[in-house]
Formats: sequence, C-alpha cells, structure tokens
Amino acid sequence: MQHATTRYKTPVSLLAMAIGLALVAPATAQETPPPAAQDATDLDTVVVTGYRASLERAIDIKRGEAGVVDAIVAEDVADFPDLNLAESLQRIPGVVITRDGGEGRNISVRGLGPDFTRVRINEMEALTTVGSTDQNGGTNRSRGFDFNVFASDLFSQMIVRKTASADIEEGSLGATVDLNTSKPFDFDGFTAAASAQAGYSEMAGAASPRVAALVANTWADGRFGALLSVAYSERDWIEEGTGSGRWANGPSNGGFHPSSPFTQAQSASVFHPRFPRYTLMEHHQERTGITGSLQFKPTDRTEFSLDALYSNIDATRKERYIEAISFSRAASQGGKPQTIVKDGYVDPATGALLYGEFDDVDVRAENRYDEWDTEFKQLSLSGRHEFSDVFSISGKLGTSSSKHSNPIQTTIMMDKLNVDNYSYDYRGDRWAPVLDYGISPTDPNGWTLSTIRMRANEVQNDFDVGQLDFDWSISPGFRLKGGVLAKDYGFDSSETRRTANEATVPNFANGTRIVPVDMTQLVGLSGINGSPGTWVVPDFDAIANEFGIFSGEGTWAFSPFAASTRSVEEEDRGAYLMGEFSTDLGTIPFSGNFGVRYVKTKQSSTGIATIAGVLTPITADREYSDTLPSMNLVAEVAPDLLVRFGAAKVMSRPGLGSLTPGVTVSVSGGSRNITGGNPNLDPIRATNYDLTGEWYFQEAGLLSLGLFYKDIESFVQTTREVRPFNTSGLPDSIAIDAGVSPTDDFVFSTPVNTPGGPLKGLEANYIQPFTFLPGLWSNLGVQLNYTFVDSQIQYLTATGANSLNTDLTGLSRHAWNATLFYEGDAFAWRVSATNRDDYLIQVPGTEQGFTSDVHGQSGTTFVDASVRYKIGENLELSLEGINLTNEPSTESWVGASSRLPLDYSETGRQYLMGIRYKF
Repeated sequence: MQHATTRYKTPVSLLAMAIGLALVAPATAQETPPPAAQDATDLDTVVVTGYRASLERAIDIKRGEAGVVDAIVAEDVADFPDLNLAESLQRIPGVVITRDGGEGRNISVRGLGPDFTRVRINEMEALTTVGSTDQNGGTNRSRGFDFNVFASDLFSQMIVRKTASADIEEGSLGATVDLNTSKPFDFDGFTAAASAQAGYSEMAGAASPRVAALVANTWADGRFGALLSVAYSERDWIEEGTGSGRWANGPSNGGFHPSSPFTQAQSASVFHPRFPRYTLMEHHQERTGITGSLQFKPTDRTEFSLDALYSNIDATRKERYIEAISFSRAASQGGKPQTIVKDGYVDPATGALLYGEFDDVDVRAENRYDEWDTEFKQLSLSGRHEFSDVFSISGKLGTSSSKHSNPIQTTIMMDKLNVDNYSYDYRGDRWAPVLDYGISPTDPNGWTLSTIRMRANEVQNDFDVGQLDFDWSISPGFRLKGGVLAKDYGFDSSETRRTANEATVPNFANGTRIVPVDMTQLVGLSGINGSPGTWVVPDFDAIANEFGIFSGEGTWAFSPFAASTRSVEEEDRGAYLMGEFSTDLGTIPFSGNFGVRYVKTKQSSTGIATIAGVLTPITADREYSDTLPSMNLVAEVAPDLLVRFGAAKVMSRPGLGSLTPGVTVSVSGGSRNITGGNPNLDPIRATNYDLTGEWYFQEAGLLSLGLFYKDIESFVQTTREVRPFNTSGLPDSIAIDAGVSPTDDFVFSTPVNTPGGPLKGLEANYIQPFTFLPGLWSNLGVQLNYTFVDSQIQYLTATGANSLNTDLTGLSRHAWNATLFYEGDAFAWRVSATNRDDYLIQVPGTEQGFTSDVHGQSGTTFVDASVRYKIGENLELSLEGINLTNEPSTESWVGASSRLPLDYSETGRQYLMGIRYKF
C-alpha cells in the first residue's frame, strides 16, 4: 500500500544533527561522519499520513505560490476531508457557504457572493446550476457555481486563489477556485481503492448509501497512464419549518376591512405576515460521478493529458404547506380588504401586528412535487513540450456543459374560504408561531380544489475554451510567460407553463370542485413547536391520476412562457504577458510576478420586450474591454517568515439574469414578481490590495495574518418597489393568464449600476500539530482561522435616489473555523466547528417602511466530527456526524432592527458509517 508521505526532522533530530555537524566540522572530505550522527538521522525520520499529511501538502502549495493562496488536499484517493466540496472550502479563511437542505451549495469569499467567485475544473472555467425551493432561490439562473452537483470523492485538490495574477483569466472579484481531479501520473504504479458508507438522517429516519472507487496504473516505464474513478451516493432528508411570506403593510390599518374593530384604533400603518404558514419538504437525491484520465509522455520533454468528467444529480422534492392566503390577496380575490381584524397586538417599536385574530380568512393547503436533474460533462486535451531547457509551450482545448432540467414543478392547492376565528401569534418563539386556523386542519371535508399550477424549467451553460501559453526562462532569476485565450460561453434558459389559466380545473366525479376525502392525506412536523403539528393536503398522486394532468393535452397542455425565455452569449478574447523573478534584496530572498492581462468581451443577450403592447423577442449586443495589471511580491524577511504584497485591477461580469432585455413575470401562490433586465450594465470593477505575513514555524505549522482592501468602483444592484401590475406597461392578459388581477400588487425588480464602495478586512490563520508534546499527546493538532470583513456600498431606490449605505449582500462581518484533530498510527479523530455571522440577502427590502429596510439571514455554527480506525495497512473504518448541534438551515428575517421572521427550517443531524480499502 502506497501512502502519500511527508518526511521531516523533529526538533530533537535537528539538535542531534547540529551537534554531530559541529563535531565533524574540522574533518576533511574523505573522513566519515561519526556513527552517532548517522544514528540520529535514521531514528528521527517520521512518516506522516492522514489528515496531518493533507495539511502539510496544502501548506506546501500555499508557501510555493507568489500570490495569496489556500488549498485543501485529499491525502489519498476517495478520502476528501468532507462529504461536500462547499463544506470543505468553508474551512479556508475568508470562505463561507450557503446551504440548501442542510448541504453546502454556494460559497462567498471575503464578503463577495457566488456571482463574484469563478470556478475552474482542471484549469478550465465551468458553471453548474441546480434547482431548489423557492425560499432558497429556486432554479439557479446566475453565475454562481453550485458545488452540490459533485461528489467530493471525485477530486484530489482544491485551490482558492485570493489574489489575481496575469496568467489566471479574469472574471473574479472574490477568488478563483481550482478543482482538480486525480491523474494517473499522480500515483506510483498501480493504485486501487474503494470506499462505502451508509448515511442516516435523524429527522427523516432514513438510511442511504454512498460508494466510491478509483483504479490507476502506469505502463512503459511511466510513459503511459490511465485512471478511472466513480462515485455514487443517495441522500434522503426532511426539511421542516415556518414562513411568513414577508411582512406587508397598507394605509393606516394595514389594508384590512375598514370596519375591523381592532385596526380602527391603530393610528400608524400596521405590518403583518403575508401568508403565515408551516412548511414540510421531503427530499430525495441521487448523485453519480465519473472521472477518466489518459496521460502520455512520449519523451522526457513532451506530455499530453486527456481528461473527462461526468456528473449527474437527480432529485425529487415534495413540499407541503398550510397557510392563510388572504393576507396577500387583493380585494378582487376576496383577500385582505375583506378580512376583519377582531383582536391583536401591535409591537410599538416596529408597528408589526405580532398577534391577530381574524374573520373571513381564506386558508390554503398545498402539495407540490418537483423532479429535476443536472448533467455536467467536461472533456479537455492538454499538452506541454519543452523545446529546450529554457523554453516551453503548453496548450489546452476543452468543452464543458451543464444542463439543468426541471420537467415537473407542479403544485395542487385546495382552499377553505371565509374562515372565522383564525389567529396567528408571533409573540413567543418567532420561528415557531402558534397558528390556529379556526377549523380543524386535519378535517379532510369541505376543501375546494382551487389551483393546479404546472411549470417546467431548463437552464444550460456551455463553455468552449482554447488556450496557448509559452514559458521562457530568460535568466536564472527571471522568467517570462505569456499566452492567449479564446473562450465562448453560452447561457440558455426557458420555461413552459400550462396554456390555460392555472385556476381552470375540472370538477370531480361528484360534480363539484370539493375534494373527495379519499383524495386528501395527512402530513405533519416532527421538530417544530407550534399548533397544529399535523394538517391535511391534497393527495398529489390521486388528483394527478384523476385528471390526467401529465397528459400534455387539452386543459393540461403546455406552451412556452415567453417572458422567462432568455439567453446570453459571450465571446471572451484575452492575452497576457507576465514576468516572474527571484533575487535577493541584501540578505532577503525576494520573488514575485508582475504582468498585465487584456480581455475583450463581446456579449449578446436575448429576451422578451413589450413593443406597442405586443410581446416581441429582442436581442441586445455590446462590447467592452478591460486592461488588468497585477503584481504579487514575496519577501522572506527571516527564515520561514514570508511577507506578501499583491495589487491588481479585477473585473466580474454582471449576473446573467440582469442582462436580459425585456421582463419576466412570475406568479407563485401569493408571491408576484416582475423582473426587468438591463443588457447595458457595466461589469463590476475593482482594485484589490493584499498584505500578508506568514510564519512557517514547523512542518505543517503556520501562523499568518492578512489584510485586504477592495476598492469596488462599480456595483450592480437590483432595485425593488411594490405597485400594481397595470402600471408595468405589459398587457393585462399576462396577469389574467397567470390567474391574478391586473390591479394586484407586484414586486418590480430592476438591476442598475451603482457607485460601489470600499471593502476591507483581515484574515488570521493558525495551524499546528502538537508534535512537541510527549507520548500520545503529540498526535494532537489544531487548525484555527478567523475572518473580519467590512463594506460600505451605496444602494439606490427604484427612482435612482440614494437609499442605504451598508454591507454587501451575502457578507458576514465575522467568520471563524476551529478544528481539533488526533492522528495516531491506527486511530484518528477530528472535531470541527464552522461559524459565520449574520448577513444581508436583500437591500433595500421589498416593502416600504423602516421595519423591512433589509432582508437578512441569521448566522450559523455547524459542528461536525469524524472518527477513523485502521485495521492493518489496507483497511479503514469510519464514523462521521454532521450538524451535531441540530443547527437550523435557514433563519431569515426582514428589518435590520425589527428582525421580523421570514423563513425558518431545520434538517437535523446526519450520521455516516463507512469502510475503505486500498491496495
């Protein structure tokens, strides 16, 4: 069995060698060193494996780079430190993640969100997108990379490049993340490994498998190599919680019935939840990944590599809700203006109606079913040839595609209208409000089938890349690099919906739209305290079969939803020239790089615009170019003490949804949105500065402190305001076809360029194995880091006036990670805690008034642990626990000071038991 190994001298051996060298210093070259010195060298050689070896290799990568870089390395095949790539990345200083269903999905680096982080797979830019619940953003149509598409077992290395250099292509303000798969020349001859795990979700009470395997070999004296790896996993989990649907207000009494005895006495505008509800989501996910690599080295100066990666994530999701829909409905729908407030409590600090008792409330129960999958493919051919000892060229051709398909996104809704004695109460635990529906929520009688909403989505991202570079060692202390890059990127998004009005549904066999009792079912929560814990929903399969809703014919026919059809094509052409140097400033080793990158972007975006009242496809074209100088300097001011300085001009292209000409109209239950695009948006540009000190005080030991400053010259912000649909200029028929009135209020969202602002912060990092301790204590080690980020971005109102001057969305001011590990010969364990502070998710807030000036997300602290035991050299057992403290996945709110609840969800703990074999 071949282990990745690192050999180093302990402090005791170094002292022994120093004494030995002092004793033999006068000796001539022909003399033999004393036996004692030789014995000390042999006795104190240590072989390091496991998690500690991974740290050593990651630190070696960090130390050898000119810029500010952090890395995570798998010590061996199918042995990544975490089950999820995003969850591994959050161990790096400055990196925080967002979760979907309890699993890491996106990352933010140094306060800059997923759209500002570029991801390369095997040094080729790629983009993957998935589907999600509405509260977690729905289908991803942005530039943010979804890491949950891949099993972590497919990758051997992740590198986060926080500073720019001319040889790394543009597109990032936060970081460039390199994901690298294994190649056959990474191993010494034949290597094979396999692992299997059984996962258990505590809340779902379900077990699921996870397996991975790799085989690699080289032949012809190392001239040819081949590798194949596969990974498959399933995951079942439950997500349950509550939601408010935002907090809305209206004239004087919140917009309720004018005869309401309670609100008549209120002199100020009253905020109320738009559709207070309980939520239950059941997820099932299957993920398959395959990597293949062929390497050929015909001569010592020439090498070729053909690499392929395939991944598919397949998911189903069932969402069940019970809610009071009246509070988000207009008068034409018998909504809020007809609802009478009998009693209540208004928080004097916020004007929020935290408790209320109502008559004439419409209650809705929903059952939604989704099927979606994402298929990712990448193929690349790379080569390198050394013409001489000082000059070489390298090149790469590659293509990748990510196709997300959501063919079934169907919701069946049933209502009980004009219910009396409905109440909600947020005065206790705001994340678990007490809801009394005025009816028995478990009674299946008397529900009316109201809506069958059917939609389907597709999103595809494609990259075609060609690159050619040269590397010329002009002198022992100076190297010149340069190259050209051609990259074509394509984004296509489409949606189809029921051609008929979604409220158009047939009668049951009983001649009415009253749902038969045998076409309902009970669902319930297990972990959320409130009332009720159980309620009735439509039986999805029974109703779908009764009406044949998936026939695609007649009432159930689909047609393209023109307002959601969009595409973006980009042709990026770039060239760079960079010098690398290594010299001495007196006695101080001094090295680094400096260079410039030029890139021209040709962009074409297509969407739907309204011209003379007619929906018309329209295409907008534009070009822009950027010249991006960069510099990275490294000085070894003392042995093992490095000081780095970096400066660079950087740019990030606007979000894909923001570039679409025309508008998108979306109606989802009580949520109604009109999103406009702006194809003339400028890129987000910034000037970055970094200053870092790094002390490598022992093998796998690091103490560092870094300061960073980003002068963001321009920013893209989405402004929002609430107003009736018929003020949009769009045909009223669009609203009517969506099942709502043209006089209903919609949220209008439009992206605009804003002045930007500064972002600054610091990172501290400490890693140390406790090898100086006696006995078994020497197997302990610690890994700690802390990040502080601050920003001041000027936001605008819908009219273009200055609004708030506050943090970037997605920015957590404070974040930290702590890992304590033990690495013995046979037994190893690790406990990790990861924390991120509160952050904003929308600025300014959707509704008017200070109580909803922003939307935010509460911070989280997740605790994970793993235990491993080796049985001999080839076999290893493992036990892992994820989210051991049962931290909520979502806890979002509106209002910087009021913190009125928006969404809350839990996914519970997860445990995995596994076995791993290598030969």
